[in-house]
Amino acid sequence: MTRIAGNTAPRSTYRLQIRPDFTLDDATALLDYLVELGVDAVYLSPLLTSTVGSDHGYDVTDPTRIDPQRGGEPGLRRFLAAATAADLGVVVDIVPNHLGVAVAEQNPAWWDVLTYGRDSVYADWFDIDWSADKLLLPVLGEDPAELGRLRIEDGLLCYWEHRFPIAPGTDGGTAREVHDRQHYRLGSFRLAGTELGYRRFFAVNTLAAVRVEDRSVFDATHTRIRQLVADGVIGLRVDHPDGLADPGGYLDRLRALAPDSWIVVEKILEPGEELPDWPVAGSTGYDALNEIAAVFVEPSAEQPMTEVYRRLSGDRRTEDDHVREGKTQALADLFGSELRRIAALAPAQPGAAELIAAAAVRLDVYRAYLPGDARRITTVLDQLRAERPELAATADALQPRLTDAEDELAVRFGQLTGAVMAKGVEDTAFYRYNRLISSNEVGGDPGRFGMSVEDFHAAAGRRLRDWPATMTTLSTHDTKRSEDVRAAVSVLAELPDRWQAVADRLMHRCPMPDPALAQLLWQTVAAVGPIDRDRLHGYAEKAIREAATISTWLDPDDEAERAVHHALDQVYDDPELAATVAEFRALIGPAAATVAVGQKLIQLTAPGVPDVYQGTEFFDDSLVDPDNRRPVDFVARRKRLAELEHSAGPAADDRDGLKLWVTSRALRARQRLLLDDYRPVLATGPAASHLIAFDRGPLLSIATRLPYTLRSRMLPQVWGDTTVQLPPGRWLDLLTGTTHTATTAVERILDRYPVALLERR
Repeated sequence: MTRIAGNTAPRSTYRLQIRPDFTLDDATALLDYLVELGVDAVYLSPLLTSTVGSDHGYDVTDPTRIDPQRGGEPGLRRFLAAATAADLGVVVDIVPNHLGVAVAEQNPAWWDVLTYGRDSVYADWFDIDWSADKLLLPVLGEDPAELGRLRIEDGLLCYWEHRFPIAPGTDGGTAREVHDRQHYRLGSFRLAGTELGYRRFFAVNTLAAVRVEDRSVFDATHTRIRQLVADGVIGLRVDHPDGLADPGGYLDRLRALAPDSWIVVEKILEPGEELPDWPVAGSTGYDALNEIAAVFVEPSAEQPMTEVYRRLSGDRRTEDDHVREGKTQALADLFGSELRRIAALAPAQPGAAELIAAAAVRLDVYRAYLPGDARRITTVLDQLRAERPELAATADALQPRLTDAEDELAVRFGQLTGAVMAKGVEDTAFYRYNRLISSNEVGGDPGRFGMSVEDFHAAAGRRLRDWPATMTTLSTHDTKRSEDVRAAVSVLAELPDRWQAVADRLMHRCPMPDPALAQLLWQTVAAVGPIDRDRLHGYAEKAIREAATISTWLDPDDEAERAVHHALDQVYDDPELAATVAEFRALIGPAAATVAVGQKLIQLTAPGVPDVYQGTEFFDDSLVDPDNRRPVDFVARRKRLAELEHSAGPAADDRDGLKLWVTSRALRARQRLLLDDYRPVLATGPAASHLIAFDRGPLLSIATRLPYTLRSRMLPQVWGDTTVQLPPGRWLDLLTGTTHTATTAVERILDRYPVALLERR
């Protein structure tokens, strides 16, 4: 590890999902493999006690204990001791914004609040609107007679599998009578969108927001985190800071708690947006992910791919249109409760809720940070004054408050806009506008088609200058698709005509109710092929309901969903269609593999601290969660790495072997060498645009971009007489053992693999 900006930053991290079926002891048994791979620090998903059975851990129920189902305190002690012995750092994911309340009795603080109401010693922990008579719990069905299903068992109020406390002295009479005496009331699940009295994580009713802006709440919920730091954990990854009342203030407190830790935040930056001046090392890397993905997309294909998409889908709207529609729908369907609570802060101002909603739709980032970002708010309000004159007076009245960091109206507006962006854009618009879905990623911009090599180098240089210890990534537990699926989709832009022919046939033979959604699903099929049928159907169900055009989570349309599933079944059951998909995947497969290893090398050696998401040292066809949390076959990876150690490297067409080879060589080099420089390395010749290369000082990375088009150029050799001017010195390719100097033919450097990793000797 190296010291960067006063914080201990690892050279690289490896993300592990700690679950009930992959505990801390399982992780401990894996450490020797991670050492061999070249990993510098192990990055663990949340460890604090969460809902029983949770496979992600973000629904923490007791922040004072390590989760017994994940190994508990003994498992953590064994893991930390083993990591220290192996000279591996440990980074832990923490969740300050909310606690899990799906099973009330598993959360001691929530249970106490339900029992005693405002008199609970934990009443100030949760962001609850105590002006309401009772705390609404939206768990009932829609039938008005649902309260008649209540029963009293073991001194508890029960509804199906749900169990709730009974306040002392209120337990006489029928279950309905007892219910009516409690500090909470049970209501229909549909009331969450209009009458909920507590803030949630996004629109998840079972995740109740916590008021860590209160110093006593911060201290109480961070006691075990403080101990983790004292026990030797070197880094913290902060989940979703935009949900907090005061993200900057929270991070100041966290920095005081962990003065020497490497801290990164899951801040989703929109293109061109800068990370606020927080006391952190950087973000969790979605900005880098989208830049790396974009540089492997053919920018000149934007017009033909747009025409293909419009012809096949009938969708002539722009990404901006979809974003505005998605955010508007999210506000209407999911965030009525939040709008009601915000508007109540301006009771004398007519149209307050309408203005807040319209401003949230138009804000082009997740959140404006006051006072520095006040211009974003004023710009939006100026737009509204011009577009909707009837709201001008309301905008005039509320602008001073919406730009005042101390005003609760501004605070709650900031908390709302991040949730609306996440649900309206990431989880709605990105499932509707499907021109090229490799661009539809967290923090991505589907309206931007590709990126030039020059722009990529500029972005990488800025990262080294401004945030040298930020995390970079290609896959996470939250990405819409794995890095390798994204790579395969990106290749479609290199052959729009061929793609149109295949997609046209699939859509004609297997029609779906929503042609735009069909484009998302057929691009996915082209990238992953006939994976396990249940996995594809599970992905399709989530995509259908997130898009919310023909079916929704709250009101599923069985007939429409059956039509989509039937269409997908045809690529398994119809031999002709199966052959069509197989032939097309064979056509793009080599190029997809080239892009995959190229973007892996770029991420692992570019500025920032690269994270490897579990298992992605092999090719990975994972889709959106929960698909990307499936068990990883570490036995196969361990065995393959051992085999490679006694070889000269894998065959060029050995996808898993090559990706593992590139990953391990790059991680090991990163551990040995201090990469404190960044200089673009440019090629000359007929295929120069197909090369992306940069010099990090002792290490030089070279990757092939737009490989399908490269192979189609019909040059005497793949690269023709394209050359690259290497910096002075002798350069040893760590992948092949070949040495290069001075001006060298690219054909020679990349004669075996589509990437090269050169170390100055």
